[in-house]
Amino acid sequence: MTRFRVRFTQEAEEDLLRLFDFLLEQDLAAAERAETAIAKAVELLGVFPFSCRKASGGSGSPFLRELIIPFGGSGYVAPFEIEDPRTVTIIAMRHQREEDYH
Repeated sequence: MTRFRVRFTQEAEEDLLRLFDFLLEQDLAAAERAETAIAKAVELLGVFPFSCRKASGGSGSPFLRELIIPFGGSGYVAPFEIEDPRTVTIIAMRHQREEDYH
């Protein structure tokens, strides 16, 4: 079984920090649960990136996809690209209830 290396763009890393900072201000336990949920989802992404839904809009490329991460009553969405047979790049990370989420 091929194992993909999962990497984050600078923007995705900044998004993660922003999301965690928001939760840390609200509820430390929720921030820890979110961190665990995201880590588990990213781990699965490294094994099964083609199981994620194709990203809507954009170029229509079959290699541009979205990782859905359930958390509480909503969750997170991480658009990513399957770059080559060994690399997956997470482009961004958004909470599904964010104002600018589309």
